Amino acid sequence: MRHRTTTTVSAALIDIDGVLTLSWKPLPGAVEALERLRDMGLPFLLLTNTTSRTRASIATALVGAGFPVSAESVLTAPSATAAFLAEHHPGARCMLLNSGDVREDLTGVALAEDDEATEGEDVDVVLVGGAGPEFGYRALNRAFGHLQRGARLVAMHRNLYWRTDRGLQLDGGAFLAGLEQASGQRAEVVGKPAAAFFTGALTRLGVEADRTLMVGDDIESDVLAAQRCGIGGVLVRTGKFQGRTLRDADGTPDHVLDSVADLPGLVARLAYGVSSKAIGQP
Repeated sequence: MRHRTTTTVSAALIDIDGVLTLSWKPLPGAVEALERLRDMGLPFLLLTNTTSRTRASIATALVGAGFPVSAESVLTAPSATAAFLAEHHPGARCMLLNSGDVREDLTGVALAEDDEATEGEDVDVVLVGGAGPEFGYRALNRAFGHLQRGARLVAMHRNLYWRTDRGLQLDGGAFLAGLEQASGQRAEVVGKPAAAFFTGALTRLGVEADRTLMVGDDIESDVLAAQRCGIGGVLVRTGKFQGRTLRDADGTPDHVLDSVADLPGLVARLAYGVSSKAIGQP
């Protein structure tokens, strides 16, 4: 993985939960940071593994909190999943295991109703999203049964946990790992850290990887995964960030910031070729 110190930035990809918001409330300086990026003329796209809300709902919540965004500014794992299924599993009947209604973003996906996706009714794909109360024994065991009978396992992401105003909470990746181990099947992952999610975002913005920054609080799924695609990685010390994050990681971020509030300053300094060692890189 190439480690970079300087570049001229043409665009930014920014995670939402833990970077811009916490439980959908703006983190300090986050609104102002996006306003500054907009004023600088820097295109940005919000990339999120959030599966509890649709793109439209996310945009509405962000606008209500003061962020200068629209639905077109948001790329979600569910919307990417719909495109993935259309290409790789066309016409598949899917059992959806997810907390929150994102059917609006799963355009064209044939979803089995809960009362239809029983042990005796086979589906082609078990589709795993974000965790919540729906991830009980009955639902997980039903998914396991479908996998035993040949269904493919597709995940919108493999996040193990996320931070809310109640602290760290388990996410779908923790349950996905169990389904993988029990079924002997490795999931096809669509959202972060899948490379296709990042390259799709680059295509949508029409920018090159080496002129783009990915800003996130998840060092593995957000930052190092983006760096493997040639995108500059920026880790923020908010959200999921913990004292052991850098120590336990499989790589080193290109840049580390206290928060997204420092992002416009980083972009400006990189435009003048300032080394990341001078701006907080450990």
